[in-house]
Amino acid sequence: MNKILLWSIIAAMAGFLFGFDTVVISGADTQLQALWQTSNAFHGIVVMSMALWGTVLGAIFGGIPTNRLGRKNTLVWIGIFYIVSALGSALANDPVSFAIFRFLGGIGVGVSTIAAPAYVSEIAPAKDRGRLVALYQLNIVLGILIAFLSNYLLRNTGSEPWRWMLGIEALPALLYTIFVFFIPRSPRWLISKGRYEEAEKILRITHSEHKIEQKMLEIKQQSETTLTGENIFMKKYRFPLLLAFLIAFFNQLSGINAFLYYAPRIFQEAGLGVSTALLSSIGIGVVNLLFTLLGVFLIDRWGRKQLMLIGSIGYIVSLSLVAAAFFLNWGGLWVPIFLFLFIAAHAIGQGAVIWVYISEVFPNHLRASGQSFGVSVHWILAAIIPAMVPFLFSTIGAGSVFAFFAFMMVLQLLFVIFMMPETKGKSLEQLGTELSFKKVKNTHNESV
Repeated sequence: MNKILLWSIIAAMAGFLFGFDTVVISGADTQLQALWQTSNAFHGIVVMSMALWGTVLGAIFGGIPTNRLGRKNTLVWIGIFYIVSALGSALANDPVSFAIFRFLGGIGVGVSTIAAPAYVSEIAPAKDRGRLVALYQLNIVLGILIAFLSNYLLRNTGSEPWRWMLGIEALPALLYTIFVFFIPRSPRWLISKGRYEEAEKILRITHSEHKIEQKMLEIKQQSETTLTGENIFMKKYRFPLLLAFLIAFFNQLSGINAFLYYAPRIFQEAGLGVSTALLSSIGIGVVNLLFTLLGVFLIDRWGRKQLMLIGSIGYIVSLSLVAAAFFLNWGGLWVPIFLFLFIAAHAIGQGAVIWVYISEVFPNHLRASGQSFGVSVHWILAAIIPAMVPFLFSTIGAGSVFAFFAFMMVLQLLFVIFMMPETKGKSLEQLGTELSFKKVKNTHNESV
């Protein structure tokens, strides 16, 4: 188990770079707009959101290298993309070249949301799979916290602090890339390629000796009974496809990425000074980390559905309070307090569950393709919503934006109650069979 934990931590470090890369731009937000004198629309769509469009591309096509090159080799390439992106962004002298390098980093983020959870889910025993895959999310929020802290510490470095804020990411990206060379390949991927002896060696580490033959047979049987040319859009995979779509859809309609990208700006809208806004952002990172740790601890004990129920209720309460604070001009520290509650709800619910759940609901031979679909939905919305924030804040106001997000979380609560099946404690092969066409009606009716 110690080796499995170590391999999972190394693969999950892709999540640290994901979190850092996603949020580090928030510290450079106003500096870059002032430096290049860009309009709100250009700044939001090109400068701030270009990484997210790269993430969309990585999410759409990331299943291809994850399947063909394997999970491990894909993780190595992700590290290389992060290094190039960090150095290029820091050295850019115009918004276009800056956007290009941010786009490359975004590709790394998009592909990592497929390759890293797939890798960990495929080496982890069923009883520990939730918390081990959730290490990816834990690393994301750790990266977010470190990015907020780094931005604060580097805020007065040199004449252009934003270069240091963005360039520092190259160091953890280099360490991650080196570490990935020392993890083994996914045994399920090896079996899908007919490399049985290599797979058996790894399974001897990840499973009890008396279960190895049984597990090899189980994985082989599912691999051999699949039809050539199958895809996730076939009728029998409609239910897992719908589950992946809805969990990704609601994740972004909570407003989480819009908030993380513009946390300092949102706090300034609420009346806080620049330094106080940056410090409040660090507080967001701390709350995110603590409640993600709680989610990781509970996900294999309480299950994915229970955490989503808790998170949905927390979303509704916190987002409604944030909207009320803006509508009624409460000011002061009310908005940060309510947003801390929002982050806590996200961390213990969607944050802890999404990458685990999407990596579980598809059969082995379609896992990368299914994850690609789910994370594509996630990242397309994550690109569109933050790009609209500066415009929406200046037109309809922050209160209306947060009220809309609160309403969408009411719909998420209904999805969790009436549609979402539990996946904890079941093998990937069992889930692949249960959620196929023959079981769709039963699973749905049982949930209702």
